[in-house]
Amino acid sequence: MRLFTGLAIPYEVRRNLELLLQHLKPAADVRWSPLDNLHITTKFIGEWPEERIGEMKRALAGVPVEGAIEISIAGLGWFPNPHSPRIFWAGVQAPESLGALAKRTERAAAALGVAVEERTFSPHLTLARMDPARTSRQEISALQRAVGELPSADFGRFTAGRFHLYRSQMKSGGSVYSVLESYSLTPGA
Repeated sequence: MRLFTGLAIPYEVRRNLELLLQHLKPAADVRWSPLDNLHITTKFIGEWPEERIGEMKRALAGVPVEGAIEISIAGLGWFPNPHSPRIFWAGVQAPESLGALAKRTERAAAALGVAVEERTFSPHLTLARMDPARTSRQEISALQRAVGELPSADFGRFTAGRFHLYRSQMKSGGSVYSVLESYSLTPGA
């Protein structure tokens, strides 16, 4: 089974992003992320044996927590860069405690043999993926123009009180994410 940990995005923020995507979708034929799949990944675990799921759940239950995390979704950007984009994202602004949570989930998973992420933690929401073989330079330019004309790139704020262990399953319509376990971010809860 394919696993990752992350934070869920509340309805109000997803609704604001839905309005954004309705505005941007006509600009380019890209793979838009389903709104129900939006989340902030704290650790990509990858393939994990189903018979060891209890072990992973216990390891994550032992992750030290500091309290709820205030998060703002604002700004839009491109990975790896705007000239050759593969990912269109919304920015995640959060205190250092989000990065600390990512490091602690990384350590918990690494203790079970999961590979350590080499890249720096860069929280974001993936809004779309672009395939250079399928998406023309003109479409990318049109999408970038539409983004540049937006009156605002502030999509809301929320308090994350839990982090989750998710399962990712490939279905005919794309990936479907389901929560396998939830963990409070409040110490002692």
